[in-house]
Amino acid sequence: MKNILVPTDFSDNCNKAAKLAIELAALFNSEIHFLHQLNTPVNWVKLDKTEEHNYPKTVAEIGVAKSKLRALDIEAEHKGLKSRTFLEFVSDDEAITAHSQNFHHDFIITGSKGVRKGFLDQLLGSNAQKIIRNARVPILVVKEDTVTFPFKNIVFVSDFKEDISTAFEGIVNIAEKCNAKIHLLNINTASDFNSVENGLQSIKDFSKHFPKLENYEMHVYNEPNVLSGIEKFEDSNDADLIVMYTHSRKGLSSIFSKSIAENVTNHSKKPVMTVHL
Repeated sequence: MKNILVPTDFSDNCNKAAKLAIELAALFNSEIHFLHQLNTPVNWVKLDKTEEHNYPKTVAEIGVAKSKLRALDIEAEHKGLKSRTFLEFVSDDEAITAHSQNFHHDFIITGSKGVRKGFLDQLLGSNAQKIIRNARVPILVVKEDTVTFPFKNIVFVSDFKEDISTAFEGIVNIAEKCNAKIHLLNINTASDFNSVENGLQSIKDFSKHFPKLENYEMHVYNEPNVLSGIEKFEDSNDADLIVMYTHSRKGLSSIFSKSIAENVTNHSKKPVMTVHL
């Protein structure tokens, strides 16, 4: 986590995401970039300066955006962080991931109000779906619930059937920095035809790859789908962060399907992090 991107529209959830990003950046001594993208009635980059007065509303919006970006920049600098701000005049759906690739970010943190609402919905489609599909770095989406940081309980959701060690190493790193407990959650859905015993054995076999891991618990739930399993877990356990992983393989209906990760991100009120394998 060396270079964090924070896309923001300055909404409440995006502001919570920005504060979380600053705390994480301070914890990992990361550089942090704040990005705001503004739709303009004309191509603002190519607009002649003398013509800008023809669009007073846009000029005012640009002034407000620059002021809010500067406030975030100052907050990060007060934490001793190296910070940059970006104001882009775009309306392209893939602009955030393109920006992230150009500046080699290795982590993205942003806010979303929920299904079909908020900044990510306007730019990327239904909530965080397109950014989850397109980005190749971990993405943490902050939702309605109050963010608890440092995290104390991190839920890692998997079927533990494939090699996910690389994805999990990053979670262990965050947990160690936060002194958090990791909850290894295996959800048997209707399509899995698995038993609780077999589900636990998969977790036990996986945990052998991390012999130094101590602060963790194992959970197996039988539920109709992954989302209901996560919701059931949240009903009886504390969760500060939910983590899932995705990859580009097609035709998979297991827990690592991108559509499932998107669905969880859309509906959970807790911060959700997706890690691309």
